[in-house]
Order: sequence, then structure tokens, then C-alpha cells
Amino acid sequence: MPTQTRTRNAKPKIERAAIELFISEGIDAATTRQIAERAGVSEGALYRHYKGKEELAEALFMQLHDRLSRLLIEAALAGNDLKSRVGAIVGAYCELADEDWEYCCYHLLFLNRFIKNDVRREDDPVSLTEAMIADLMENGHIPKGDPEILSAMCLGVITQAGQNKLYNRLKGPFSQYKDDMAAAIMAILKYRSSDFD
Repeated sequence: MPTQTRTRNAKPKIERAAIELFISEGIDAATTRQIAERAGVSEGALYRHYKGKEELAEALFMQLHDRLSRLLIEAALAGNDLKSRVGAIVGAYCELADEDWEYCCYHLLFLNRFIKNDVRREDDPVSLTEAMIADLMENGHIPKGDPEILSAMCLGVITQAGQNKLYNRLKGPFSQYKDDMAAAIMAILKYRSSDFD
């Protein structure tokens, strides 16, 4: 009786197939069978790595979400002043997006589905951004304000631009927009509500 050989490197194939199907079909519509077929593996191979489709979908989201946290920390340490740090952070995100746009699309598309499962922690991208902004305020580098709303606005510059690229409203590599996004974030950080009184 011939023995069935296991597919080599099944996990990355499964993950890539899942990203493609989740983007094109949606998480709820895609099936484990479709994912396995697209990956060229058995459905059993998928279940060796994940309990099911929902666990796979969340794991894919959190892998990139956690990678963004590490990227944010590394990029923030790269600059000597506020402008160079903002530029480094935006540039690093753009580089990641251009390296694997499909994966970034997946993260952007399903942010609202999985972000609620990410228990607030010190090292998630939003909390890191809030902490950096609070530190900048504390040290007098930017005007005092609410770090939470400023963080939301700064992150919104990047995520909304990403959404527009996702829907083909922005063309070409994401990195071609990095200077404009960095300038918008600098404007947000330097904003004073008294300027509008």
C-alpha cells in the first residue's frame, strides 16, 4: 500500500491561499476545502496547522498586526527628530505594503473584524502610537492635547490612504505617497485647537 507524502511547506501555501480567497470571496464565504485546493494540499494539512478557518483568518491578521508593532518600534528609533521619525515610520509601512500589498489589503479589509479581539496591550500599534504621542507632548516637542484622538488621526492618514489604494483610487506603489502622508501626520501633530478659536 503506497504511503501518501505530506506536502512540503504546507503552512505558507495554506496562508497565501487563504489570504487570496478571503480577499476575493470573504472570510465567511471561503471554505477550508477551497483554501486547501488553492494551496495544493489536503484539507487535513490545513487542520494540522489550524483548528479551522476562523482561527486561520485571525492568525493571519494578528501576524501582520504584530509585525506592524515591531516595525513601528524599529522605525521610531531610526530618526533623530520628530520629522525624521515620522518619515521613518511612514516609510517603513509603505515599504511593507509594497513588499506584500495583498497581505496589507487583507489587514485593512478585516481590521474591523479582528481588532476588537486584540486586547489592549502596550505593544499593539495603536497603544504604541498613543504612547509615542504622549511622550512627545510630555517633552514639549508637540502641543499638549489628547493622545488618543491624535493617534487615531495619524493612523487614519495611513489606513485611509491604504483603503483608497485598495479600491484602486490610488495607483502605483504605496511608497510614492509617503512624503504626503508624513506631511499630513506632521500637520496633525503640530495642530493646536486654539488656532481655530
